[in-house]
Amino acid sequence: MGAGHAHKLYRHGHSPVHDLPAHCKLVATLAFVVVVVSTPREAVWAFGLYAVLIAAVAAVARIPAGFLLRRLLIEVPFVAFAVLMPFVAEGERVQVLGMSLSVSGLWGAWNVLAKGTLGVAASVLLASTTELRALLLGLQRLKLPPLLVQIASFMIRYGDVISDELRRMSIARRSRGFEASGIRHWGVLAKTAGALFIRSYERGERVYLAMVSRGYAGSMPVIDEVVATRTQWAHAAVLPVTALAVCLMGWTL
Repeated sequence: MGAGHAHKLYRHGHSPVHDLPAHCKLVATLAFVVVVVSTPREAVWAFGLYAVLIAAVAAVARIPAGFLLRRLLIEVPFVAFAVLMPFVAEGERVQVLGMSLSVSGLWGAWNVLAKGTLGVAASVLLASTTELRALLLGLQRLKLPPLLVQIASFMIRYGDVISDELRRMSIARRSRGFEASGIRHWGVLAKTAGALFIRSYERGERVYLAMVSRGYAGSMPVIDEVVATRTQWAHAAVLPVTALAVCLMGWTL
C-alpha cells in the first residue's frame, strides 16, 4: 500500500476534516451511523438535526452541496424499495391523495429513507475527504485482519486495471469498425470477455512474481505509521457525540 491511489469520490482539499487521520474518521463515521440507526423513527425532528450535522461537516470540509447530492444517487434502488412499502405492507390503511396506503408501510418507508440517506451521506463525506490509500491504512491501524485489508487493496487496484484493459479493448474494436447491435455480435463480446480474463490472469501472475522477488511473504509493509493525537480524536468525536445526544433526546422526549 505504498503507492498512492486516487478514487473518483475523493475531492482533494485542505480542511480540518481532510487533515484528520483516516482511522479517526472511520470510527466517527461508524459511530454516527450506529447512532442514527438506533434513533426511533417517530423522532422525525432528530433526523433533521442529523442532516444539519452532516451539512455542517460538509461545510467544514468544503464539500459543495452539488458534489454531495450527486453521489447520493447511489441509493436510488433503496428509494424505489421504500416507495413500494406503503403499497404492499399490511395493517391499518390511510387515504393519501386518493391512494390507500399502509400506516406501518409509511413509517417503514420513512425509516429506510431517513436512515439510509444519512448513512450514505456520512459515507460519501468519508470517501470525499480521505484518500483510498489512507482508508486502507486506517483499516490496518484499527486492527482489521491483515488478509482482509490486502484483499480489499488488491481488489480495488485490480478493478481499475481490468476496467482500463477493457476500455483499451473496446477502443480497439471500435477502431476496426465493430459496433455491437444485436444477438449476432454476442460471440465477439464473449471472446472479448475470455481474452480479458486471460490478460487479467497473466497480469496478476506477473505482479505476484514481482512481489515475491521483492520479498513479499504474506503481509504488506507499512511505510508511514499514522498516529492520532488526543486532540484529533476529540475533533473526530464531535459528530458522533453530538448525534448521540440527539438520539437520547429522541428516546426521552
